[in-house]
Amino acid sequence: MKLTSPFSFLPFLFALLLACRPSVDPKAIEPYTGPINEAFEVNLVQSDSAILRSVLQAARQLEFANGNVDFPEGIQIEFYTPTGQLETTMRADRGYFLKDQNLYRGEGNVQIHNLIKDQKLQTEEIFWNQAEKKIYTDKFVTIQERQTLFNGTGMEADDSFSNYSLKKVRDSRTLLPGEGI
Repeated sequence: MKLTSPFSFLPFLFALLLACRPSVDPKAIEPYTGPINEAFEVNLVQSDSAILRSVLQAARQLEFANGNVDFPEGIQIEFYTPTGQLETTMRADRGYFLKDQNLYRGEGNVQIHNLIKDQKLQTEEIFWNQAEKKIYTDKFVTIQERQTLFNGTGMEADDSFSNYSLKKVRDSRTLLPGEGI
């Protein structure tokens, strides 16, 4: 066999390489379940009729195919009054948005502060139902209201933390000078 061009053997070589390929069982391949999108320095603003309602900030956001979102480096949410005044801040070491439940979850060192009423909350896990404008937890909670500390397990409040209900109250006490959460 006489070759007329130095590249005429390439189709033969390509066919030979494809014939030597190992077969793969399609059932052995697992689908990818990791993030499909990653964003940095996230700043999501929610408004209603051009009135600022809330601002969500996170250093990093991971979005998954099922619509869930992970904020692995923490999350901070600010809530505003109808007149645009910053009313409440909420922060957590790690945050999640659960798409199928339309629910945010914060975990780790969770802190909520109502600046207008001077109320503070500390817990290890909190849920925010944006549609119902409600925050809640079943975990241990410490609430500071001015110079009094309240401890309990479980809490439910409006998302501005203006009105709350502490469940299973354990104790309360007056703060000593320099003390607080």
